[in-house]
Amino acid sequence: MKLSRFLLTVASSLLLVCTAQAQAIKIGVTPGSVADSVQVAAAEARKQGLDVKVIEFTDWTTPNSALDAGDIDLNYFQHQAFLDNAIKERGYKLDSIGTGVLSNIGLFSYKVKRFEDLKEGARVGIANDPVNQGRGLLLLEKAGLIKLSDGKGWRSTINDIVANPKKLKFVEVEGPQLVRTIDDVDLSLGYPSHFVSAGKPQVASSALLYSGVSDEYFAIRFVARQDKVGDARLKQFVKIYQESPAVREQLHKSNANDAKLYTLAWIKK
Repeated sequence: MKLSRFLLTVASSLLLVCTAQAQAIKIGVTPGSVADSVQVAAAEARKQGLDVKVIEFTDWTTPNSALDAGDIDLNYFQHQAFLDNAIKERGYKLDSIGTGVLSNIGLFSYKVKRFEDLKEGARVGIANDPVNQGRGLLLLEKAGLIKLSDGKGWRSTINDIVANPKKLKFVEVEGPQLVRTIDDVDLSLGYPSHFVSAGKPQVASSALLYSGVSDEYFAIRFVARQDKVGDARLKQFVKIYQESPAVREQLHKSNANDAKLYTLAWIKK
């Protein structure tokens, strides 16, 4: 009787383990090079017996709320600054478990070739989220188009502009939509990889100005709930992503085969 009870317990335990192993890892991404590279990593993971389901979100809010709610296991779309801000504003119990690709941002235009050619009152597309807006404003300041109040850095918003000699008018949109906004404005913040994904690789390499590529703080992060940061399966997937030659090939392709537009931030040089 005791032996039967013991065997039943063992069988139940094995069933639970097998069920857990069979359950797919759900990772949330946003469209573009991020999604493309993760799809490649997911295919590599399946070859190693790790099932991964990639779920695309069209905005930069839902991937964190879905992760916090337990609807997905991991997300990969945001840099550390964005994550820190989301945690501060929403109280999410999330943490980074790995570093990914670092993308430049750029200032793009279909209407002018030089900043000097922008007319007074020109319309400028900029991200509406606090972090990417700050990065964009710093780039505009670097271009000599505006001046920001001292001490805010990437936390700056359009309300922190203290000098705007051309009286630029800012159009705030969701970050993923900036690639479309460029058609309707005179100048726009943008991620080169988004133009590649939109079938415009020539635009990706033709920004009037790019940000630098040395700031790891703005590299995309693999993010999990705090109670899952030690999950071996999630760590395995991050390792696959970072070590896969196929993933690196896809990242290069997604960045117009232009190594100046990105860096593999997890590789210490």
